[in-house]
Amino acid sequence: MRVSMQSISNGTAFGAAAIAGAVLWQVTAMISGRNEAWDSSLYWTVAYPLGLLVAGVLARLNPDRPWRWALVMMWAQPVMMALTSGSDFGLLPLGLILFGFLAIPPMGVAHVAGTLRRKQLLQ
Repeated sequence: MRVSMQSISNGTAFGAAAIAGAVLWQVTAMISGRNEAWDSSLYWTVAYPLGLLVAGVLARLNPDRPWRWALVMMWAQPVMMALTSGSDFGLLPLGLILFGFLAIPPMGVAHVAGTLRRKQLLQ
């Protein structure tokens, strides 16, 4: 039995990734009562794994260079942090580097999901 999966446009995938990253960050911060979501264990146990899932789903829906969706999702988070934390930006460069490293696993998930989808489409 073959399941048909619809595709989405680049713009939709970019928008969904940015919204997902922002929502994951902000909802985690609000629920945990922290200024920065990653200060909460909820970020690492729920939000980050959900981000991995989102990256995989978006890659299945648009397998063209799927690493982009993961990167956009992860880079939306420091934007939300800057907009909502109210802190000075002295540690922002270090935070951006950390978000770059945190983007690697979702990019890997997106790569695998995109590759599997492309192979499915070729059959």
